[in-house]
Amino acid sequence: MRIPALVAPTASGKSTLALEIAAKLGLELVSLDAMQVYRGMDVGTAKPSPEERARVPHHLLDVANPDERFSVADYVALAEGALAEVLARNRLPLVVGGTGFYLRALAEGLPSAPAADPERQAPLWARLEAEGLEPLLRELAAASPADAERAERNPRRVVRALEILAATGRPPSDFPPLPPRFRYETFVLLPSAEKLEPRIAARTEAMFAAGLVGEVEGLLERYPRLTTARQAIGYKEVVRHLAGETTLAETQAAVTLATTRYAKRQRTFFRKLPFSRRAEALAPEAAPEVTDWLEGLAADRG
Repeated sequence: MRIPALVAPTASGKSTLALEIAAKLGLELVSLDAMQVYRGMDVGTAKPSPEERARVPHHLLDVANPDERFSVADYVALAEGALAEVLARNRLPLVVGGTGFYLRALAEGLPSAPAADPERQAPLWARLEAEGLEPLLRELAAASPADAERAERNPRRVVRALEILAATGRPPSDFPPLPPRFRYETFVLLPSAEKLEPRIAARTEAMFAAGLVGEVEGLLERYPRLTTARQAIGYKEVVRHLAGETTLAETQAAVTLATTRYAKRQRTFFRKLPFSRRAEALAPEAAPEVTDWLEGLAADRG
């Protein structure tokens, strides 16, 4: 059978819709979110609440500390294990989220590039800290425009791609993928920028009201290095605010802008995906169509 995946840009309402349908149909949710894997990064990632997790089983949340290295290979291994476990109990999993890089790795297989080498990555991370992302991204684009595009301006992916280049002289795209364990059927939501932008602004405001600044302060106390959160949207802006570089209003505006740009990149990525269905709508507007789709898959399963 094909495993269903519901993907959409941030702030589109996909998580709420997935929760409601999962509760109705008895599904289990497998997160497709690169930041929700980290413990303590709750407010800034819009992580499901304890009440929501008690209502519907969730997988791939809180599986790593923010100062730990967590690669796409780690994600795939844990996600495929969770999917197998759900299927073994004769339940239907639903993969839901907005990290296209993870979806591609699940559906197409992991690249066969050499394993990550923290020592080789260390000078690249030092450059990133000192120079910012743009010089590294330009270096990657000069060697492989396709890999630069695939990195989606994600610092970890850019560093990893440059590490592979340095180690092999070849970009990641030169390494053929390994066979995926499962096949997937994807429903893509592609709401317009006009519909997303006010929702992004409201979501950012709600995160700050819910204590995003305090969350980042606590993370910095527990994990002084905090490489991951220093690069995550919402967190890196608050880190600068806590360092006295920006006012609170400037920080909130920067988070809204960064999230809007990220949603644009997500829409571009998802528009290129092979998919079974697509709706040019927010999740609430597409709810009947998504529900019918999942009901059909659940019925086919038995």
